[in-house]
Amino acid sequence: MTQAEKIIILKQMLDDSGDTDEVLSAYLNLAEQKILNRMYPFKEDYTGLTVPDRYLMMQLNIAVYLLNKRGAEGEIQHIENGIHRNYGASDVPDGMLKDIVPFSQAIR
Repeated sequence: MTQAEKIIILKQMLDDSGDTDEVLSAYLNLAEQKILNRMYPFKEDYTGLTVPDRYLMMQLNIAVYLLNKRGAEGEIQHIENGIHRNYGASDVPDGMLKDIVPFSQAIR
């Protein structure tokens, strides 16, 4: 799936948020880095690596999550008109990344 196709799907998932393609692309790249960090925990350089096809929807979901949390990063508590929000961290929840299988190889 190309970056342009991902942006189209992301726009549909966000129901026309009004963000530019550049902003959406930046959040897709952030989501890609989160996935690659989990897949390759001991790798320092991700040059040439991309998100495998089986994690593409996860990349889109993480990007939507990050976009929707803008302005409320790390919020600990917010109560307004019966709505309660608590965030313990500004990062992607582990529950969103739990299905990623880390890559490893034996030391020779």
